[in-house]
Amino acid sequence: MPAGKRLPALNDAQFLELQSLVERASGVILLSERRAVIAARLARRLRHYQLATFSDYMLLLARPDQGVERQRVIELLIAKETYFFREHPHFEFLAHWLATKTSPVRLWSAACASGEEAYSLAMVASEHAHNTNWHVLASDLSPRMLECTRHGIYDITQARYFPEGWLQRYCQWGIGEMAGRLQVQTSLRERIRVQQINLIRPLPDDLGVFDVIVLRNLLGCFSQDDKHQVVQRLLARLRPGGLLLIGHSESIHGLDLPIRPILPSVFERLC
Repeated sequence: MPAGKRLPALNDAQFLELQSLVERASGVILLSERRAVIAARLARRLRHYQLATFSDYMLLLARPDQGVERQRVIELLIAKETYFFREHPHFEFLAHWLATKTSPVRLWSAACASGEEAYSLAMVASEHAHNTNWHVLASDLSPRMLECTRHGIYDITQARYFPEGWLQRYCQWGIGEMAGRLQVQTSLRERIRVQQINLIRPLPDDLGVFDVIVLRNLLGCFSQDDKHQVVQRLLARLRPGGLLLIGHSESIHGLDLPIRPILPSVFERLC
C-alpha cells in the first residue's frame, strides 16, 4: 500500500481467512468488532510489500514459502497489553504465599508476552521466597516476544508500578542508547528460563511440574473447548496445593476442574 493512500477495506472473506489462520495456529479467536484495529495493524505489512489491497496480501500469505510472514501476522494480531506488576493484588498475595514455602519453588508465566510478568514473578520470588531455590519459566508462542524477554529491556515508564526501591535493586538504566529505558539486571535475567510453547498443543514432555502457573488475559480469547483443554493441560503440570492465577476479567466457572477458588482469579489445585 503506497504511503499516503487510504487504508483498503478488509472484507468478510478476508477477515474469516485471518480468523482461521490465527485460530489454527494459536487457538485465539479474533473478534469481529476488532476488524478495524486488525486492518490498521496489517496496513504496515501492506506498506512493507507495497501492496494495494488486502486481496493481494492474502494471496501472499497463502504461498507455501511465507511461513515467516504468517507467523508475523499471528504475532501482530494477538499481541497483548502487559506491564510490570499488572493486577498487583496477585503479586501481593503471592509474596505472602511464597514466604510460607520451605521447599524449592517453580513458577511459570505461561503467556509471558514481552516478559514483564515473568520478571515481576522473579522479583517477588527474590524478595519473599523462603530460600533462594526458586526458578521461573517464561513461555510464549511468539519468538519475537521471547527475544524481548531474553534481553529484558523496557521503556522506563514501565517502572511506574514497581514497589519502592525495586527499580534500583533489580534494574539498570542509563544514557545514550539506553536513555529512557531500563534493563533487568543480569543476575535476575539468568534466573528466567525462556521457552517457546503453544498452549493449544500438547505440552513438552520435559516441562516438569510447577508450584505456581500464571495465565492471565488470554483465556478470554479461546473457544470454550480450547479454554477447557488448555486449563486441563496446565493443571496436569501443577502440584497439588499449587496456585493457578488467571486474569480478573476471565472466568473458568463451569469447566469442572480439580481446583478451588481462594481469591478472585486465584485457584488452588486439589489433590
